[in-house]
Amino acid sequence: MKNHILEDYIESRNLPIIEKSYHKYLTFESLDEDYTYILKDGIVKQSVLSKYGMEFNLRYVTGLAITSVLNDGFSKNMGEPYNVRIESEKAYFYKVSRSQFLKDIQEDLELQGYVKDFYHNRLQKSMKKMQCMLTNGRIGAVSTQIYELVTLFGNKRHNGDIYIDFIITNEELGKFCGISTASSVSRILKQLKDEHIIRIEKQHIIVTNLEKLQDNIVF
Repeated sequence: MKNHILEDYIESRNLPIIEKSYHKYLTFESLDEDYTYILKDGIVKQSVLSKYGMEFNLRYVTGLAITSVLNDGFSKNMGEPYNVRIESEKAYFYKVSRSQFLKDIQEDLELQGYVKDFYHNRLQKSMKKMQCMLTNGRIGAVSTQIYELVTLFGNKRHNGDIYIDFIITNEELGKFCGISTASSVSRILKQLKDEHIIRIEKQHIIVTNLEKLQDNIVF
């Protein structure tokens, strides 16, 4: 992604910055929102709620990125289709009027192309992730999410282990994988530990054999 296009837009508009604290919601389903938010710094989680009130996690977002979904800018009943919750101690966002952002996109072909590529790439990644999860069963689903955590937060140690510098609970991991109970996730993690694929150290997942983890995933 050509993030310099988004950086140039932010700089040209001198957008205000807002701050949110850990586990506060930036947007919540069914609440009307007149602004688009661009993550400046921090970690957020995007999730959706089913009609029965169950939560399904979509992704973690880090770095400079559009965080809110765009709509037509005129519907007052649409609301945000998913929730955005802060997962770092603090997170900072650029704030821009949704209607103004849409107008700017229409008038700037370079920005328009960036936004189209952004959502196209996100859709492709989401479809690929869902394919991996659905094809490989529960252990494949958990392995897929751990692999995504590696790409986002993984730090390689001198012995080859990959330390995931982010704490995720079994419940949250299950919400990424469509697994309703933390105990079911615990059993899968135990299997991965028994196979010497991961270990847990002070609530952090450490991948000890990335190749074997990838064997559980169809790419």
